[in-house]
Amino acid sequence: QVQLVESGGGLVQPGGSLRLSCAASGSIVSIYAMEWYRQAPGEQRELVAGINSDGSTNYVDSVKGRFAIRRDSAKNTVYLQMNSLKPEDTAVYYCNADILRLFGTRMRYWGQGTQVTVSS
Repeated sequence: QVQLVESGGGLVQPGGSLRLSCAASGSIVSIYAMEWYRQAPGEQRELVAGINSDGSTNYVDSVKGRFAIRRDSAKNTVYLQMNSLKPEDTAVYYCNADILRLFGTRMRYWGQGTQVTVSS
């Protein structure tokens, strides 16, 4: 059984910062990629940032220069540092990971999501 648990969301003023965490637990053999998505009301879920096992990263254009993704492989945890937050960053943020379980099952897993609200 694999579980992803997000934390760090909340209410923040425009221009402020938050750091999201996503910890994977369970019978994990390998994690190939970890990503952050977000979904605003009435909109489709959007890939915000991703990091692969080789350390390569990618970001949606709207967050480049403001957000940074990193991972701690020893802890099976991915972080999203969000700076210079804007109201349009308001969304539910979801962690996603490509995980190989014990006994050879590889699949994508989702966290439950954490709310980020940027408002004055």
